Amino acid sequence: MIETDLIMIIKMIIIGLVQGFTEPIPVSSSGHVMIVSEILGVGEQGFIFAILTNTASLLAILYIYRKDIIRLTVNSIQYLKTNNDEYKSDFRFVCFIVIGTIPAGVLGVLLSDFIAGNVSMTTIAIMLFITGIALWLIRNMKGIKGESDITTKDAFIVGLGQAIALVPGISRSGATIISAIGVGMKQDTALRFSFMLYIPVSLGGVILGFSDFLNEPNKAELAIPYLSAFIATLIMTYLAMKWFMGIMKNGKLVYFTYYCFIVGVLLLIFF
Repeated sequence: MIETDLIMIIKMIIIGLVQGFTEPIPVSSSGHVMIVSEILGVGEQGFIFAILTNTASLLAILYIYRKDIIRLTVNSIQYLKTNNDEYKSDFRFVCFIVIGTIPAGVLGVLLSDFIAGNVSMTTIAIMLFITGIALWLIRNMKGIKGESDITTKDAFIVGLGQAIALVPGISRSGATIISAIGVGMKQDTALRFSFMLYIPVSLGGVILGFSDFLNEPNKAELAIPYLSAFIATLIMTYLAMKWFMGIMKNGKLVYFTYYCFIVGVLLLIFF
């Protein structure tokens, strides 16, 4: 019994590490979690596990962008209070985050059950190919738009990219970064806007799933395995995000094109 429990904990840690590593990078964390769960023979872990690991990733992203979040929040409040143009740029950026969040929020509520019920390894492989092709197409694009140059149209287009990424195999960070670079944003702006969009969507999922977590009948039995996965995800998301920020700074997104193609082919061959 002890050995079985230990093996389950190890498997949960592995899945947590995979979730954490793939959440920030453009290769689809949900798709990779499904792949690794299948390989480890543990099946889908369900909504509660997804909420816990997504919460861990969210905490890591919040910590990394804590200074930006504080600045945007404080300056937006100051703009609303004073109407001072000094704070207008940050207020507009927050408005664009709200606009970009709407498509994924709406489609997530309407289509989540349909999407979750119509996913196979072949679907994930195809979506990885699509992600890889999109990354290849924008590999040499150098945008010129900073935070103050973003428009409502830009924000909505990037938001649509995030909505498309509800399908496992389509990377959320990949879809939003590709969309952002596609509308002309600089790579550092695209990265920041992508993960600013991630925060409210992920936070909304955590809030909506909190009651399910409280009503989980097997909380005690799953506590140690899931806590282990949570910690693994938290640490790995932080490390992966820092690594990915360096990749973006050096303009090496094309590497993920090759990865998506390789994993897509392997899925079609072995699954």
